[in-house]
Amino acid sequence: MHFIIIPGLDGSDDNHWQSRWESGWLRGATRIAPASWTHPELDDWAAAIDSAVRRHPDDDVVLITHSLGCLTAAHWLTTASHTVRGVFLVAPPDQRAPTFPTALLSTFASIDHAPLGLPAVLIVSEDDPYCTVDAADRLATAWTVPLITTGRHGHLNSDSDLGEWPVGQQLLTSFVGQFE
Repeated sequence: MHFIIIPGLDGSDDNHWQSRWESGWLRGATRIAPASWTHPELDDWAAAIDSAVRRHPDDDVVLITHSLGCLTAAHWLTTASHTVRGVFLVAPPDQRAPTFPTALLSTFASIDHAPLGLPAVLIVSEDDPYCTVDAADRLATAWTVPLITTGRHGHLNSDSDLGEWPVGQQLLTSFVGQFE
C-alpha cells in the first residue's frame, strides 16, 4: 500500500503529524507538489494529486489529507480518472465558517460536496477553530463517510502539539486494515 500526503494551506511544517509520519512511520509516502502552498489554486492542487496517484498505477493508494487537503481530495475524486483505495480525511475547514479565508481561497469556497464513493473516514477535533463538529457532521453526511471525534485538540495541526499523533496512527491502521 502506498500513502499520498495532502497537506493544507502552507503545507505541513516539520512539527506537523503529516510530516512526522512521512519522515518516520510512513517512510516512503509521497507528498503532493503543487505550485504554491501559500497561494493555492484548486486546479493546480487537484493536478498535483492526480500526478502523485498516476505514479502508482496499481490503485493500492490511500490519501492522507489535512485541512484544505480534505477539500481538494474530495474535489479531485469527483473528476479523477484514476482510483484510490481510500481517503483518510483530517480536520477539514468549513467553507461556511467566518474563519474560512475566502479572499485567498475563493475557488475552494465553491467546492460542492457529494458522496466520495470509496472507503473514507473523517477525523475531527471537538474544538477546531476552522470547523465545528456540527459542520464536520454535515461534511461527513454529504461525503457519506463515518465521523470520528478525537477530543479537544484544536485544528489537529502543529499548534496542537500532537507529536507523532499516536491516536491518528491507530485510526489510520484501523482504517487500512479493511483493505487487507
